[in-house]
Amino acid sequence: MNKKTVRDIDVSGKRVLVRVDLNVPLDEETGGITDDTRIRAVLPTIRYLIDRKARVILCSHLGRPDGKVVDKLRLAPVAEQLSRLLDMPVAMASDCIGPEAEEAVAGLNEGGVLLLENLRFHAEEERNDPKFAQALARLADIYVNDAFGTAHRAHASTVGIADHLPAVAGFLMDKEIDIMDKALNEPARPFAAIIGGAKISDKIGVLEHILEKVDSLLIAGGMGSTFLKALKYDVGESSVEKDKVGLAQWLVEKATAKGVHLLLPSDVVVADKFAPDARSKTVTILSVPSGWYVMDIGPRTIGIFEAKLRKSKTVIWNGPVGVFEFPKFSKGTQAIASLLAGLDATTIIGGGSTAEAVEEMGLVYKMTHVSTGGGASLKFLEGKTLPGVAVLQDKESR
Repeated sequence: MNKKTVRDIDVSGKRVLVRVDLNVPLDEETGGITDDTRIRAVLPTIRYLIDRKARVILCSHLGRPDGKVVDKLRLAPVAEQLSRLLDMPVAMASDCIGPEAEEAVAGLNEGGVLLLENLRFHAEEERNDPKFAQALARLADIYVNDAFGTAHRAHASTVGIADHLPAVAGFLMDKEIDIMDKALNEPARPFAAIIGGAKISDKIGVLEHILEKVDSLLIAGGMGSTFLKALKYDVGESSVEKDKVGLAQWLVEKATAKGVHLLLPSDVVVADKFAPDARSKTVTILSVPSGWYVMDIGPRTIGIFEAKLRKSKTVIWNGPVGVFEFPKFSKGTQAIASLLAGLDATTIIGGGSTAEAVEEMGLVYKMTHVSTGGGASLKFLEGKTLPGVAVLQDKESR
């Protein structure tokens, strides 16, 4: 990444505002954190700043409060977990801008850590309001963006603030961009991509861009039904994006023309209703019963996919290959995850629900990289410039 990082700037004794992505899942009943992966991911940057006696000011959003104060989306539980992980007190400000925040920052000692209250309690954050960005900037001398998961959003805390402070990347941001950039542009080959999920419309840009890069493209999940429909297969009651059937057919033709090996399911697990307790059976794609739903890839498809992936040296995976949230229809996704965990290859999991599946199986540390940003990783895989990265200072050319 040709952007300055926190290593390229003097932070000693400075007030450093760090945009982090602490949008962690919370238990609906207790309000406790159910997965602290995103908190742990930003610890290297925080510890680096603490070691250099910076005054560390963290800012993040949590949930979707829509510009209002929502008590259950306050960041106090995150501050408590940060305190435990850092083994030191983490102060909590009652707001992210204004007199309360400024007073909290003024009381921060060198090497101390302060967490500001939820940015999205202010509607101006998501509007990238210049005055809100300026109010945030008044709290600090330096800005560090370590929130890859929000880098695709042009918000005040990701873009607007860079108009007022020297802006550099944190270690997580640098790692995310560097790993995915090398995988896309300098991959060890053969290079395979697995693209799943519900809709083609969510991943048109990814499919078009990645076809220019890969040797093999494996497609499944809900979008697989639209591809199968494009090839004249009957997929029963499965959700098909009728307005994207032509696009799917064009992508198949493009893959053929480019010599990309495109694999679609040859057998599937079908259900008589879209529900976790549905009756199910495995059929070939020639035999999907009328009125039934395609819910997962079948054992023959798993075997074909696995054979292709075992020969690959770089694999990017974005989107489950079945209805993973229903345990009965999670076998395909689990099989792919287990295989990738054992591959002698660069394996990159593109955030979102795919990352959740890998985390649930306890396989995060067996992958080369599991992205912390679903939407951001999608935009990156589309070849798009992320607004939150574009505004960071460039490294000087040598």
